Amino acid sequence: MNRDDIAARIDHTVLGPETTLADVKSILDDADEWGMNACIPPCYVAEANEYAPDVLLASVVGFPHGQNTTVAKREEAVDAWQAGADELDMVINVGRLKAGDDEAVTEDISEVVAAVPIPVKVIIETALLTEEEKHRACEAAAEADAAFVKTSTGFADGGATVEDVELMVDYLPVKASGGVGSYADALAMFEAGAERIGASSGVEIVSGAPEE
Repeated sequence: MNRDDIAARIDHTVLGPETTLADVKSILDDADEWGMNACIPPCYVAEANEYAPDVLLASVVGFPHGQNTTVAKREEAVDAWQAGADELDMVINVGRLKAGDDEAVTEDISEVVAAVPIPVKVIIETALLTEEEKHRACEAAAEADAAFVKTSTGFADGGATVEDVELMVDYLPVKASGGVGSYADALAMFEAGAERIGASSGVEIVSGAPEE
């Protein structure tokens, strides 16, 4: 897997609570230079789309805790899509899942998926889930016709692991996110079956990959 192959599968990310438009533009500059995608807060999507129209742009829904109402998530998704987002990463309602209300979790995802004509990746926050809950979360995402399942927001105590990717890949394409900081880390995730990587260290990952 060469540098160009890796770059196209990296969502170069800035989502912290202090993120400024200047931070977003820096991420977009990196993404444009290295051939990566970008993942940014929804409040900057319109400006980002105008600033870097050639960069594949992802944004987030219900981020980072997933406890927004389904109506709010749906409206947030539509707003981001209309502003220029090419993909959306939404957070499941972890509390509903842990309570055993899988129907509500599935419906929450389904409403967002149905509201927009762009891919929706479902963040299940693996660090907070038991193995059995991870399976149920992935089943909900698959039943709701999501495009991907994603490991983590990066805001819980833990991120992507090879074991989680191997579990999740049986359901949908996987985006591994959280703690992936080097080419070696990314390669391990790809070898486990991940299709996409979400990382704030996109440049470090891509620059560490073989050029040919």
